[in-house]
Amino acid sequence: MDSMNEEVQRELSPSEKPLWWGQPRQGVVVRGSDAFTIPFSLLWCGFAVFWEASALRAPNTPAFFVLWGIPFVLVGVYFVVGRFFVEARQRANTYYAVTSERVIIVSGVFARKVKSLSLRTLTDLSLSEARSGEGTITFGAQHPMAAMFGGMRGWPGAEQNLGPSFDLILNAKSVYETIRSAQSAVR
Repeated sequence: MDSMNEEVQRELSPSEKPLWWGQPRQGVVVRGSDAFTIPFSLLWCGFAVFWEASALRAPNTPAFFVLWGIPFVLVGVYFVVGRFFVEARQRANTYYAVTSERVIIVSGVFARKVKSLSLRTLTDLSLSEARSGEGTITFGAQHPMAAMFGGMRGWPGAEQNLGPSFDLILNAKSVYETIRSAQSAVR
């Protein structure tokens, strides 16, 4: 395991013992939930580009119609490709740790956010694991629409509906067992 990131290290109290630390998978990721999101985003962007091109080509088109389509084209382009890069940037600035007392998630692109969950009060713990061993550990009850929002992690505000998690980590089952063992030790 690499040395602990400074972002996580500065969150530890003197009495805490780090048990595991890591980061989510880096780079652009296409998720299963993108099976819905990608076709929808292509339709959205395609229609917005068609609208804008039609408005630009038509003679005597009022400026309002030309301007009206620009935000839809921009949202469409973000929806098709931009969100993947924003999510990759978010994951690059995300760090996880399990200590003898709590679970820590440090994240944020523009502002530093720290989420700390006590092992004593942590109730729901879910593991979603791929055959490769990579997976996601979710803390707490899931929002009913969490599966849909999973493909929209790069969309502003979507993270509020997802809840705290260790997303796309290596050896997820091992980390899951580390958390369960740490919970047993503090109870």
